[in-house]
Amino acid sequence: MAGEPKALRCAIYTRKSTEHGLEQEFNSLDAQRDACEAYIKSQASLGWKALPQHYDDPAYSGGNLDRPALKKLLADIEARRIDVVVVYKIDRLTRSLADFAKLVEAFDARSISFVAVTQQFNTTTSMGRLTLNVLLSFAQFERELSSERVRDKIAASRRKGKWTGGSVPLGYDARDKRLVVNKAEAETVRIIFRRYLELQSFSKLVADLDRRSIVTKRRTTKVVKRWHPLHLLSPRALSQEPDLSRRGSPRRQVVRGRARGYRRRRYL
Repeated sequence: MAGEPKALRCAIYTRKSTEHGLEQEFNSLDAQRDACEAYIKSQASLGWKALPQHYDDPAYSGGNLDRPALKKLLADIEARRIDVVVVYKIDRLTRSLADFAKLVEAFDARSISFVAVTQQFNTTTSMGRLTLNVLLSFAQFERELSSERVRDKIAASRRKGKWTGGSVPLGYDARDKRLVVNKAEAETVRIIFRRYLELQSFSKLVADLDRRSIVTKRRTTKVVKRWHPLHLLSPRALSQEPDLSRRGSPRRQVVRGRARGYRRRRYL
């Protein structure tokens, strides 16, 4: 019939963070779906129609996007089976502003509208899109603010002499968030400095340390590495003049070459 609005396929997404109450005959997921269906019916004059598929995530956190129903929803969006995503509240979709920005970006890529029925948020209208832009601005502000807090905390910890993480240097051990001297390794460090003052050559020093079997600090990592830098540096690698015009320090370039499994160690 002429003048009828285009049919819009509406997918209802529901989520509950815990298992509590899911055993009830009418639980939170049912209440969310009923509210969304009622809203869709109120928009019937605009061609809105609820899809029969259920996108329910019971007992899943909103702090991440690793949820089966949400993944199915995104897959159907990619397959162009959905026109509008309807939720009870914005936090049912996600509690992370960063994740929310990613989801809206995915929605926009397929021209999908997003509606929260209990909040004034509807991307099918200009006001809804303005609200979205404001929320994304706050998301950016939150990320920057969090980064600043982390940097300030690390700086404050360092001023108090606390160890803030990373590879523990030779001669020290990390205990109770502080660096304490490792007496055995400290003597090794002293030997290295004394030998350098005697030899006055970095390449000769490395060769001397190789002969003495003085190696780098062994570290235990959670992820198994395919290689371990047993030697401080290769004398062969140091036999060439470093190209300081390239990115990264000469030592880092040598270690990077060893990590890639180069048979001949050289500056890149």
